[in-house]
Amino acid sequence: MQAYLGIDVGSVSTNVIILDDQAVVRDTLYIRTQGRPIEAVQTGLRQIYERNSDIMVRGVGTTGSARVLSGVVIGADSVKNEITAHAVAAMHLVPDVQTVLEIGGQDSKIIIMRNGIVTDFAMNTVCAAGTGSFLDQQAARLSIPIEQFGDIALESQAPVRVAGRCAVFAESDMIHKQQTGHSTADILNGLCQALVRNYLNNVGKGKQIKEPILFQGGVAANKGMCRAFEEALSTKVLVPPHFNVMGAVGAALLAKEEVSDGRPTAFRGFGVTDFSYLPKSFECSGCANMCEIVEIRLNDKVISRWGDHCGKWSNSVHELLQ
Repeated sequence: MQAYLGIDVGSVSTNVIILDDQAVVRDTLYIRTQGRPIEAVQTGLRQIYERNSDIMVRGVGTTGSARVLSGVVIGADSVKNEITAHAVAAMHLVPDVQTVLEIGGQDSKIIIMRNGIVTDFAMNTVCAAGTGSFLDQQAARLSIPIEQFGDIALESQAPVRVAGRCAVFAESDMIHKQQTGHSTADILNGLCQALVRNYLNNVGKGKQIKEPILFQGGVAANKGMCRAFEEALSTKVLVPPHFNVMGAVGAALLAKEEVSDGRPTAFRGFGVTDFSYLPKSFECSGCANMCEIVEIRLNDKVISRWGDHCGKWSNSVHELLQ
């Protein structure tokens, strides 16, 4: 099967998907990054190949916070930011989509689209309130499996108001509500409503949120958050089939477009799972910019450098590869 790989390497999770020649998602893989993006990519590729050993990879795309690093490691044809990847995936599934709400493990974003073009976006990378990691933490503190968080929130009969502008204040307020006798379901529902208020007042501030609206990212699995968004926006919020790997879907679609002219893929092959990679960084003292240069070695050979403004170090890699 001719296929395209999409890889989204974030701070919390690494997602790998297989897209066939008809742009249909054939397989998905969701694993934890655990602070080791190269190992996560290698593990992800190894597992996806074990399940799909008959595929012929025609193109590979990467996205996420470690998109450049993972792109170098595997030999990506397309390396794009998360906004572009999520927007492309959303428009592929719902061509007339106008708003994308995305909440991941460590950040959240909103993408505004009109007539198939991204016209505005915003990201929240400063505060953890409302992200997947914060919800994981609160579920663990309440001894509730994160998979049951949303279902329990839906059982609420009298939701309480929880402070949601800050992760620290939200947790303190939840503890206070427990001490005053409120049920767990009411507290969880109140937390979902608080996090949605925080999202709309910060990430979505000043944005025209119009239908159709897609809710993407791992937090979209939380039914309590979905309902809270629908109540706050007074409209239907759609959760796509592959909501938790939409960044990887977008990366694969972008890779498919990149090699559509028949050019060969730069993919190094599934043998990269056994390669030895060594990343390191150093500070260039050549000028006042003091750029931090990232260097990566493959089997003890420099294959890429980036981070310099002038090109002194990144351009030198071409000479080393001659």
